[in-house]
Amino acid sequence: MATRATYSRARANFAKIWNEVENSREPAILERRGHESMALLPADELSSLQETAHLLRSPKNAARLLAALARSKRQETSAVELETLIEGMGLSD
Repeated sequence: MATRATYSRARANFAKIWNEVENSREPAILERRGHESMALLPADELSSLQETAHLLRSPKNAARLLAALARSKRQETSAVELETLIEGMGLSD
């Protein structure tokens, strides 16, 4: 669950809120009267969300990814090491 803080509380406790976000990986929602709420979240989490949104933008790609996720959850396929995939695709040095 995201932490919520007013602008004044966030300003007074910024390091504490930063540490909470960093440790929990959950965003903090910062609210300021008369302004749009903002979120503080780890940059790598934002990057991951943006990448996921990009991959799911194509309906065909989204269907492929969701089907692969469903197969994985049903454990229909075994895990493959990244190095094995790289070699199998001829991408190794």
